[in-house]
Amino acid sequence: MSVGQGRIIKTYNGYYYVDSGLEELVTCKVKGKLKQIRFSLCTGDLVEFETNPDGESMITKILPRRNFMLRPTVANVDLIIVAFACVNPDFSYLLADKLLVLAAQAGIPAVICLNKIDLAPAGFVDEVKAVYEKIGYEVFAISAQQGTNVDALKQRLYGKITVFAGPSGVGKSSTLNAIEPGMQLVTGSVSEKIGRGKHTTRFAHLLPFAGGYMADTPGFGNLNLEELDETRLAGCFKEFGGYEQGCKFTPCTHTHEPVCGVKAALAAGEIAATRYASYLTILDEIKSKKEKDGRK
Repeated sequence: MSVGQGRIIKTYNGYYYVDSGLEELVTCKVKGKLKQIRFSLCTGDLVEFETNPDGESMITKILPRRNFMLRPTVANVDLIIVAFACVNPDFSYLLADKLLVLAAQAGIPAVICLNKIDLAPAGFVDEVKAVYEKIGYEVFAISAQQGTNVDALKQRLYGKITVFAGPSGVGKSSTLNAIEPGMQLVTGSVSEKIGRGKHTTRFAHLLPFAGGYMADTPGFGNLNLEELDETRLAGCFKEFGGYEQGCKFTPCTHTHEPVCGVKAALAAGEIAATRYASYLTILDEIKSKKEKDGRK
């Protein structure tokens, strides 16, 4: 019986494919008591496994996680790329902010990638940068098809475990192909009927890259923030922190309170209107979910 350790690269139909540093991935199943928590195993998990003389490998231990995201489901991440297109499909401030909130909640650094800049309306990239670079987010404006600025993004990812997250059709798979042509990912077109991309990436999986990994995750057009508590939401909008000392009430929801430093900053143009609108929408979604579930 030999013992090994590695990282789950992908999961499928009860099998876990583990990169243990060998030339080939180790195909594992789950052993004994771990079967009851097998559904909690996910891409990115570090595990220990045993291989019997017949060549069958079983996961025996899950090592502690540094971090974890539910949607997309992945563990032990160094960086999240919030990936969007400038057009086709159109950029969504709300969805971008939801992804940034999920990254902040998980304690994972995030950067924004805008693809298809060759098709962008005049001034659009500068508009997005004005919102996000001001509050400390890096924005990479690229064209995966033409190769524009791809090298700068590649350097940012070097040696890290990175998640690409965003809606379908924005060119995530095309971007990964531009960074590492040998990946040979399947790419698809955007549906003209609904303006959304076909979900060409069906399962989250990690791809070895420059001493690290990149994750291409299933596309999605909407996000539920059911795992987020409303009392923690404001902390995920990091620009709010500098103005909360101006709030009269503690805690302050930054909505109906008469004296609120965040609302004052919004009125002064110091907080972007799109960001505050996203905050209100996400807050309402969290409250509605709690009411629906009967949680007060």
